[in-house]
Amino acid sequence: MASQDWFDKDFYAVLGVSKDVTPAELKKVYRKLARKYHPDSNPGDAAAESKFKEISEANSVLSDPEQRKEYDQIRAMGNGARFTAGAGGQGGGGGFEDVFGGMFGQQPGGRRSGGFSSGGGFEDIFSGMFGGGGFGQTSGGFRGNGGPTKGRDIIASTTLDFHTAIVGDTITLTQSQGKPIKVRIPQGVHDGQKIRLRGRGESSLDGGEAGDIVLTIAVRPHPVFERDGLNLRLDVPVTFTEAALGATIEVPTLGGDPVRLRVAPGTPSGRVLRVKGRGVETKEGKGDLLATVQVAVPSHLSDKAKEAVEALAAALPAENPRADLIDRARRN
Repeated sequence: MASQDWFDKDFYAVLGVSKDVTPAELKKVYRKLARKYHPDSNPGDAAAESKFKEISEANSVLSDPEQRKEYDQIRAMGNGARFTAGAGGQGGGGGFEDVFGGMFGQQPGGRRSGGFSSGGGFEDIFSGMFGGGGFGQTSGGFRGNGGPTKGRDIIASTTLDFHTAIVGDTITLTQSQGKPIKVRIPQGVHDGQKIRLRGRGESSLDGGEAGDIVLTIAVRPHPVFERDGLNLRLDVPVTFTEAALGATIEVPTLGGDPVRLRVAPGTPSGRVLRVKGRGVETKEGKGDLLATVQVAVPSHLSDKAKEAVEALAAALPAENPRADLIDRARRN
């Protein structure tokens, strides 16, 4: 996916939200759009794939408080100085795209134009053009005093498949100049996480150390699994008979063989079955797989089946599961 100049791209419009959208509302809208346009749900649909990439890029920026602040500041500058963007590339084995924003243009004399400061903070693009001591900038450029300065950081982003983010991989990014960069993605990275690649950014203009690449990770949603901290969650449909009488069922795991779980007799919808150690593994620990039972009700019954259900209803105790629902609702 080719990167775009933040001046020209309205990420709020891409997601269809207002500029004062809350993080919770943004997350809800993104998940809805991601499910709608995910390539797995639209095989062979180039338009849906392109839309998915757009909303992933927009969410990657707006869901990060620092990047969202920078984006709003840059957009507010109107048609002033520009940050140009280079071409992205795909990494092997991960099925993702990378976006290199802030590949800075040249000014007369070989000096780089404005950019972003180390760590992703917004930097005055006119810094270094005025002030004592000659040219001076916080993240690169000529300095009259104080010794050589560090080169500028490059702000970049890439989108990973859910599986790649969980298990980790070595991927290849391509800069606008066509130079490939191999990056080790550690296992368990999450959506919005930043990875700093030391010394991979802009060269110093006065003999100092090179800047870094600050890589923001966006993770595509999975059609079955959802991440919850170090745990993985999924919904598991069971039949009414399995829930009422009990059963042993198979549940998928991420990238592995299915596991067998015991559904106890009388299991209701919403009960969570836990598989220890089959969640996300990071240096902080290992999570579990949490399977939420969803009782599937038949939408069509034959006459014989209907008679059997009616006979069951007549045989069951006369219970009302909503007996105190209204009273409990009125207490607060």
